Amino acid sequence: MSEQLQSLFVLGSTHHEAPLELRERFALNATEVKNLQSQLHKLPGIEECLVINTCNRLEVYGLAKSPDIEDTVRNLLCSRNGIDRKVFDSHSFWRTNLDVLQHALEVSAGLDSQMVGETEILRQMKQAYESARREQCTGTILNRLFEKSFQAAKSARTQTGITRGQVSIGNVAVDLASRIFGKIASSRVLLIGSGEVAEKTAQALKSRGVADITVTSRTFEKAHRIAHELQGAAIEFSDFRAQLHRYDIIISSTSAPNFILEKEAITAACRARPRQPYFLIDLALPRDIDPAVDELDSVYLYNLDDLSKIANENLELRRAEIERARSILKGHAWNLWLQLHRRTLKPN
Repeated sequence: MSEQLQSLFVLGSTHHEAPLELRERFALNATEVKNLQSQLHKLPGIEECLVINTCNRLEVYGLAKSPDIEDTVRNLLCSRNGIDRKVFDSHSFWRTNLDVLQHALEVSAGLDSQMVGETEILRQMKQAYESARREQCTGTILNRLFEKSFQAAKSARTQTGITRGQVSIGNVAVDLASRIFGKIASSRVLLIGSGEVAEKTAQALKSRGVADITVTSRTFEKAHRIAHELQGAAIEFSDFRAQLHRYDIIISSTSAPNFILEKEAITAACRARPRQPYFLIDLALPRDIDPAVDELDSVYLYNLDDLSKIANENLELRRAEIERARSILKGHAWNLWLQLHRRTLKPN
């Protein structure tokens, strides 16, 4: 077997290995991802690398000059982010060779997602790949791996029913709101954040007939643009805490490193709207809303882990489709392994 392919690896920590409170500590922002990727690529033993960072996973894919690279990669990641090595080791995985291909394909297809079958991960992987390629951190092997994984994901999705129901964070969040409030068309909603998650959640709300939607963000221009598209309103980020009592549903998805909604702020809002249910959905990682808020009467707080449990309630009904998809991906992974093996055996 090719020495080069013996050194293909992925180091990762996902919702399978780490609870939400640990994933918060492992999470990186866009600048940190770029810096980590650059540092990895400069290591003497690394030929190619790519970092994927989402709300449910931190994964480092790489091609090394020898199989003895694991400690080097683990130590760099932990030292860069102030993570205790023992803690990270007990909540992460290391895979090599064919297992890397199978894993990447299952991630692309949404089979490894916290909400099984969701489609957002494919977009996130494509963005990570384009970024790494633009920075010239990938090469022949990882380029081939990721391009083929996107094709395989499409095959698995079109040939099976794993995406039936259009699983997405936005749709699940709105379904959950409907369970609490019944018909949510008359509910007043505040969206905190102006990223893609906020936009998709807003679209899901609009599709259910919700008309009273307000958006706030540190970048007021983005909040105003989303609000305009929804025919809603935008408020300044500095002002939203004073207006919390006006809303029935608050959905937060910012990239803030710390809580932006503390228990005291929600307590004050509850006093201004006595005996009315308050529904909060925290779609951020790290979390935006202090978990202590859940202790308050008439307040319902849900986070990403809660939403995944709801999204996967019908998982057993889709089990056969999931296994069909996994079988399709295994075939793609094996064919890709043979292709890569032949390419690395070709003389220069």
